[in-house]
Amino acid sequence: MAPWPEVGGTAGPVPIEMGTERLRLRRWRAGDLEPFADLNADPQVMEHLPAPLSRAESDAMVERIEETFDVRGFGLWAVEVRASGAFAGYVGLWPATFDAHFTPAVEVGWRLARSQWGRGYATEAARAATGDGFDRLGLSEIVSFTAAVNGRSQRVMDKLGMTRDPTDDFDHPALPESHRLRRHVLYRLTTRR
Repeated sequence: MAPWPEVGGTAGPVPIEMGTERLRLRRWRAGDLEPFADLNADPQVMEHLPAPLSRAESDAMVERIEETFDVRGFGLWAVEVRASGAFAGYVGLWPATFDAHFTPAVEVGWRLARSQWGRGYATEAARAATGDGFDRLGLSEIVSFTAAVNGRSQRVMDKLGMTRDPTDDFDHPALPESHRLRRHVLYRLTTRR
């Protein structure tokens, strides 16, 4: 395994929130737990993930996200729509530490409620998150990956200006060999777009 990517920009501590024209990316609140559990239980939202999450699994994920912000200085932001105040899901940076040819790495990822799809929110928020990764954290590369069958997420990666080399594609080690989602595509971003 390669050494952990250097994280250490000069912009200081983790901000409480970041913003885009239409979205607020912020730390998690107790009121986010129920709508987050709802989206994690939605079979369509979770179609390209191993399984929907129970309420306990969803709540535990938020705890891990908040701990990661505190320990690593980055994490998955709760996304709120400015116009309505609606919780939309998450977008942010996450440590990829499983055993693969490109890890450890920092991944940009997203998961939005179905009611928020098709509005460009994932791309808009991911641009803010990757900008923070390059500017504040001083990262030299940010990756993103998904199951090869997940065309929606691959379109977001393309819109972000990420590039894919098919020789980087991999079988996710957390999934059994026969699993329909095992084959993953890897995208990379090395400069702010």
